[in-house]
Amino acid sequence: MFFEGFTLETRQIGGMAVRFRRGGSGPPLLLLHGNPQTHAMWHRLAPLLARTHTVVCADIRGYGQSAKAPASPGSAAYAKREMAKDPHGLMLALGFDRYQVVAHDRGARVAHRLALEYPEAVERLCVMDIVPTLHHFEHVDMDFALGYYHWFSLAQPHPKPEMLIERDVELWFDVHTSREPKDKSFFHPEARADYLEALRTPGTVTAICEDYRAATAIDLEHDRASRAAGQRIACPLLVLWGAKGKIGQWYRPPEVWRRYANGPLAGGAVNSGHYLAEETPEECHQWLKDFLRA
Repeated sequence: MFFEGFTLETRQIGGMAVRFRRGGSGPPLLLLHGNPQTHAMWHRLAPLLARTHTVVCADIRGYGQSAKAPASPGSAAYAKREMAKDPHGLMLALGFDRYQVVAHDRGARVAHRLALEYPEAVERLCVMDIVPTLHHFEHVDMDFALGYYHWFSLAQPHPKPEMLIERDVELWFDVHTSREPKDKSFFHPEARADYLEALRTPGTVTAICEDYRAATAIDLEHDRASRAAGQRIACPLLVLWGAKGKIGQWYRPPEVWRRYANGPLAGGAVNSGHYLAEETPEECHQWLKDFLRA
């Protein structure tokens, strides 16, 4: 079943529509997805977590069927500081002033900023298959540039990358999601359909590119300012990455994250590629059962 027992809703948060699914009962838990996906990436893991938590899976700004700010000079609407306002506002609107967060890929970059901006709200944080954006850009080498070439192609000026992607969004999706070889059956058909529908929705491709443009500019300004001010993640942090992916090849993730976090830190590799929650949900769940407050 696809999100059995979950409701699908949309709410206006600070003038921005946020689409989300909600299910389960217990302490509130926010799940944030990556690129080029939607909240549907949690369809295997969320029901497991809903046994012990009230799970909220949200489409981050610009992705899925959430609101899509247009391209603008400086890509300020897609600064992670701005993007973090939407899920935080959603959790407050749902009656949760304190909550835990599990996030993957671009959503984990939003969650990193969420934990910095709202330390009184974020009780625990799990980030999946990332190290901080600032660390990536300050340690660029040939392996990173070739392996994560999309960081540079998507960040090209508007509307150049959008024009290329929108010629055939399904082809782009298949190429983009094949950093480890996979066929079209890898993604659940309902999840894949949701990803492609979102990519075909006007504004989504521009939003994705704006997200990456912001990462090369305003996000770095905010991250450097936070570092200079000694601002770090205060809550317990769990760092997971795919053993078949790039993050563990290029970095020692817990050592990197220790430079950005003051609280307790744990983590390890799971037997997957980049898409941990879809490939190995049971293994992810085991890590999270031991980490999350139930």
